[in-house]
Amino acid sequence: MAKDTLKTLRNKVIYEIYVRNHGSNGTFLDIMDDLERIKELGADIIWLMPIHPIGQKNKKGTLGCPYSIKDYKAINEEYGTLKDFMELIEKVHALDMKIMIDVVYNHTSHDADYLKEHPEYYYRNADGSTGNKIADWDDIIDLDYANKDLWEEQIIALEYWTKLGVDGFRCDVAPMVPMEFWSQARERIRSINPGSILLAESVHPHFIEWVRNQGFYMASDSETYEAFDICYDYDTHGELHKYLSGDIELESLLIKKRMQEHIYPENYVKLRFLENHDQPRIASLIKSEKLLKMWTAFMFFEKGATLLYAGQEAKDQKCPSLFDKDLINWNDLNEEFCDFIKQLGAIKKEAIFAEGCYKIHHTPKKDVILATYVDQEQWVIGIFNIGLKSGEFKLVSHEEGYFDLPSIQDGNYVNRYTSEEIKVVNQMIQLIDEPILFHIKIK
Repeated sequence: MAKDTLKTLRNKVIYEIYVRNHGSNGTFLDIMDDLERIKELGADIIWLMPIHPIGQKNKKGTLGCPYSIKDYKAINEEYGTLKDFMELIEKVHALDMKIMIDVVYNHTSHDADYLKEHPEYYYRNADGSTGNKIADWDDIIDLDYANKDLWEEQIIALEYWTKLGVDGFRCDVAPMVPMEFWSQARERIRSINPGSILLAESVHPHFIEWVRNQGFYMASDSETYEAFDICYDYDTHGELHKYLSGDIELESLLIKKRMQEHIYPENYVKLRFLENHDQPRIASLIKSEKLLKMWTAFMFFEKGATLLYAGQEAKDQKCPSLFDKDLINWNDLNEEFCDFIKQLGAIKKEAIFAEGCYKIHHTPKKDVILATYVDQEQWVIGIFNIGLKSGEFKLVSHEEGYFDLPSIQDGNYVNRYTSEEIKVVNQMIQLIDEPILFHIKIK
């Protein structure tokens, strides 16, 4: 993917769906019925969690985990037929969205077709048995990428789905599979679809260290960018949870986020999220409606693609089970919050959020985030009052060594989030309990 095109991924909103739990029937048809609403929410890319048949041997729960896959080139009949899936692809494309599917290439189920046809594809313990390299995940067994024949089989599967019209792949625990493999896979699928997107589920820093200390391969985020367009934001997500639980100050989280600007490639794209299928629902951690709105606005403002996990817009507090039928609670889907998300999604698509120079500034207030985008003379300023405290906020403070904003002309500006007027007087702005975003031009 060309460098300039890669940056435009920062304008995108990805909507994650677990087919089993999204609608009353748990099928592709349910997703099709909901696509127009999802599109209106601001989604550009639909990400379907694994759609393949689920292994039954040693399965978890009543229905098994979708990440325990039996056949990489088949459809889980719970969800519908291949014809249904093709119709879903067509409708997604008709609405000018893209569709990506989950691929789980580190491991398979215990009754996978590969185990019957190619037992040599599997990692073996000292006694010759199948198993896991670094964790006791009893419903799955690891593959062995020392076998190059496995590489070819896996790439053929990716080519198969790409030819059917799939626009990209979210790759489960991607850093545990060699980047050389992913680079070869990328080249092959992009010969079919040059715009195919690769999203890596990169992992928490402590997990990278732990796996390496066990003597096994694990790529860092910097290495993962060699093959992938987007990486998870797990290098800062742990700090977010620590801040929300009161264990650290906000500045500790922001230090980690600022580091991303110099440790990753210039055109890096992070997946910004507050929740996903492996993490608690953000509404279960943030009970305040105002605070939830503030963090949601900051998530969209950050440099990178934005992830919405289905049900997040309904402020669902329960993370659905991966192993059973456990429907999303859509009862609290309210128009006001959805309209706010639509507004955030529309702002996200402005060019400056892809091309602008991004910075999270130091501020004298402990619970206020000040971040900016700069593109030539155009500035976008975002202020997120995480503490929900009132008072004046000094926008320019060179002499105190805080941030290097230009001298902002006193006057009236429009808060893009609320459409209300905000005033700058003597380089001061009044903090409110809503997020603030306004534009300035420097001549």
